[in-house]
Amino acid sequence: MTIEKFEDILAWQKAKQLTIYIYRLFRDSRDFGFKDQILRAVLSIMNNIAEGFERRGDKELKNFLFIAKGSCAEVRSMLYIALELGYINKNDFNNLYNLTTEISKMLSGFIKALYQ
Repeated sequence: MTIEKFEDILAWQKAKQLTIYIYRLFRDSRDFGFKDQILRAVLSIMNNIAEGFERRGDKELKNFLFIAKGSCAEVRSMLYIALELGYINKNDFNNLYNLTTEISKMLSGFIKALYQ
């Protein structure tokens, strides 16, 4: 399958789902510092995939995919704090953790495919 636009990238689609989930979950959060940081990190995943793709060069795309992968880890790290502070429940934590792990694996696969 040829990817013609960034919206065709499955990792971007999953990152969009993750972003919507987190935006809805933290919509009413009063911890503005935490909320701002997790929203920035989650947006960074999908936006770096999109930006890297639009650059139209494998070298730049790989770099942006690595940044997206790092942002994915940042979100996953912040989920532990959100759980410990009672901002999210265990079910939401598990769902989000699994989604971030899935996205990270997809990004790794995409990066490996670009090296071949």
